[in-house]
Amino acid sequence: MASAVIANLEKLLAAGKESALLRFSLGVEYLKLGEAAIAIAQLRRALELDGNYSAAWKLLGKALTEAGELQEALEAYRRGIQVAEKRGDKQAAKEMAVFARRLERQLAAPEG
Repeated sequence: MASAVIANLEKLLAAGKESALLRFSLGVEYLKLGEAAIAIAQLRRALELDGNYSAAWKLLGKALTEAGELQEALEAYRRGIQVAEKRGDKQAAKEMAVFARRLERQLAAPEG
């Protein structure tokens, strides 16, 4: 069930107002609804429009984690850390490093 916020954002998109921020915002809203797959698509599009968008990399990692795509999530966090460090966005880089370490431990743990 889409929210009023999503409806408004989709209207902007339909009116040709596409931007990385708009796609990021859609990703945020879809993730809130537990629609990880839709959020992932929106966030990937945001990053196609602006590959230096640290917050989009961070949220993509979160969405991929929620979707159970742990290896892809780890790759998204690693790319995001590089982008954030290049931009001097220390806080985002630190947060993504924490999430990446958690995933590395999870992926290294034997299943069972």
